[in-house]
Amino acid sequence: MVQDEPKGEIVASSDAPREKKPNVFARIALFIRQVFAELRKVVTPTRKELVKYTLVVLGFVVVMMAIVYGLDVLFAWTTQIVFGVPDGA
Repeated sequence: MVQDEPKGEIVASSDAPREKKPNVFARIALFIRQVFAELRKVVTPTRKELVKYTLVVLGFVVVMMAIVYGLDVLFAWTTQIVFGVPDGA
């Protein structure tokens, strides 16, 4: 791969030496090492943070449920006004 000067794009070049692809087991081992390296970066929240995040999520869910319920009632009312319901039914 060679970087094109005017636009800064990366283009394939036939004169660049190709790197040899590692075998399947080496690639799996590399993947496992990378997974463990990423897992070391994970930070576990404290109990206080966990409670706060849980309350935020539950609050958001309640707000979204209220919005959906309100829209459902509005559309039902609009449908009833537009199409009407016979009194004798």
